[in-house]
Amino acid sequence: MKEFIVKDGENNIRIDIYLSKKDKEISRVAIQRLIKEEKILVNSKKTKPSYTVQTNDKITVEKEETKDTSVKAQKIPIEIIYEDSDIIVVNKPKGMVVHPANGNPDGTLVNSLMDICKDSLSGIGGEKRPGIVHRLDKDTSGILIVAKNDKSHINLSDQIKNHEVEKTYIAFVKGYVKENEATINMPIGRSTKDRKKMAVVRNGKQAITHFKVIKRYKNYTLLEVKIETGRTHQIRVHLAQIGYPIVGDSTYSNGKNEWGIVGQCLHAKSLKFKHPTTGKEMYLEAKIPEYFEKLIENP
Repeated sequence: MKEFIVKDGENNIRIDIYLSKKDKEISRVAIQRLIKEEKILVNSKKTKPSYTVQTNDKITVEKEETKDTSVKAQKIPIEIIYEDSDIIVVNKPKGMVVHPANGNPDGTLVNSLMDICKDSLSGIGGEKRPGIVHRLDKDTSGILIVAKNDKSHINLSDQIKNHEVEKTYIAFVKGYVKENEATINMPIGRSTKDRKKMAVVRNGKQAITHFKVIKRYKNYTLLEVKIETGRTHQIRVHLAQIGYPIVGDSTYSNGKNEWGIVGQCLHAKSLKFKHPTTGKEMYLEAKIPEYFEKLIENP
């Protein structure tokens, strides 16, 4: 049980905002959930997330016990780029799903992390599990950061939300890209023609993608891509929309695949972020898959 007494100068703000500032180990979303579950009380009485705290209010927060997850640990080899007591950074292989879901109950990155991390797991959401703070599509390879405790999870989620994490990808696309560099600013939402796909739609969420040419070939181009936003399938949708679909991406390209590659040639190359505990700026890279390297050398 944690207890807080509201001091002068801390009053007249929402209780969820107040508590998220006072306790860095709990997210605002978790606070709102605990209030609804009556595990957060003000002066021994139930409250609402919209309640504005007043001087001398006594706020008690009942500790949330994490539940064991139904996801099972599996010994699945994965390349670890960096690891400490707060985070683990891995190079996710192409073809691996990040989190178990319908159709992919096991063999995922989370199953592997459950075995690697053991008891060092984030409990965000009330369930003991590795703290997945961002994702990569099944057939997108590359660098992915995972939080090993709640404090790191909240900090990294905030960095991503505030566009403080720099994500850099490389993509091998069809077509000869003439521009040396450009920015795509087009809203993305669920496709009205196929609900399993994303698309550029008028009422979609803002999506911003920057790219520059690394190397040009006769009918293909190697691009470096950076994203300001993290919409589902953002890079794939944006590049296909401007006429340069990613090689191997059968979902967003109707053309034939000359090399028989299954899944998009898209690799999350690097991440730049601040360590959630030390605040030190970190830059980490994931090596490019062998098949991708061969394609770049001899397309």
